[in-house]
Amino acid sequence: MSAERMLQQIGLLQEFVKLCKGDPDILHQKELKFFKDWLEGMGATVPPPTEPEETPKQPKEEEKQETKPEPAPAPEPEPESEESDLELDNTGVIEDKDTELPEDGDDSKEVTEEEMDSANEMRGQAMAAFSEGNFDEALKLFTEAIKINPQSALLYAKRASIFVKQKKPNKAIHDCTKAIQLNPDSAQPYKWRGRAYQLLGKWEEAYHDLTMATKLDFDDLANEWLHEVTPNAKKIMEHNRKYERKREEKEIKARKERMRKAKEEYERAKASASTGGAGGFGGFPGGFPGGMPGGTGGMPDLSNIMNDPEIVQAFSDPEVAAAFQDISQNPQNMMKYQNNPKVQSLINKMAAKFGGKPPGGPTM
Repeated sequence: MSAERMLQQIGLLQEFVKLCKGDPDILHQKELKFFKDWLEGMGATVPPPTEPEETPKQPKEEEKQETKPEPAPAPEPEPESEESDLELDNTGVIEDKDTELPEDGDDSKEVTEEEMDSANEMRGQAMAAFSEGNFDEALKLFTEAIKINPQSALLYAKRASIFVKQKKPNKAIHDCTKAIQLNPDSAQPYKWRGRAYQLLGKWEEAYHDLTMATKLDFDDLANEWLHEVTPNAKKIMEHNRKYERKREEKEIKARKERMRKAKEEYERAKASASTGGAGGFGGFPGGFPGGMPGGTGGMPDLSNIMNDPEIVQAFSDPEVAAAFQDISQNPQNMMKYQNNPKVQSLINKMAAKFGGKPPGGPTM
């Protein structure tokens, strides 16, 4: 830093110190908090802020004149997450970080009767290991059986049940989905996938799967799990319905607003034309592209346009509105939109409305 520059900054600092001495309240401003904290950290004592003086009470008549209506309270913002205001019972929910998928069989394999028998025998061994609490051995045997007979939905569902016992819901969901693809009428994969979803806190998915399981083949355990997930699932479904209604209401309101603006635009154009203003309809020379109807160049009666909701709705389309604004600036630009079905459809409809032909050629 040059000496001249340093002297300038020292001078500014001296002026700032003088200012603070004259009005210590400056140090209590939010922007200078860092400076105040530094001074106090160095052992300096900063005077407390001056208490504001009470404003004299004005006469009643003056109060009436200066009283302003309080602004309407701003609407409460919707929660950032649609599920943020839900109170769910997440007892028993776990986090499964195991993303590795279990080993599958070859779907294209043609299984012989001997292989089916061999896979069933191995399934029996796996069930025996499972009943003894040897889950790892049971998984190994089920995997070997699946490789022998990859067309068996039951083998995938049985292996999924072990994954559920081991608190590995992601693997269980994979196996159950595979089993449902092989046999969508089997209750077992829906049961175990519903339980896996329950462990992950995916309440809606769990509710739908467990409901399907009890419909296909009623099971006391599946029914018990279904009753456990139903309160949370019902809350979420009702919550989603509420937000869906809100979204629909917003869309309807926005659509009505677009139609209102389009109607106002037409009314302004009509008023401008009736007073001899330039631009005619939407700024088109002669009132409409091509001097429609009949090529006379006169301004057609637009009184019935706003009674046609299709025309109003069409002009609420930003693409159509931009195209007509472009054409209004230069009618020759209409050729640019001869292959645009939305623009041509509107031009044709308006031409028919006034008993003329579309400008620039036959109806598209």
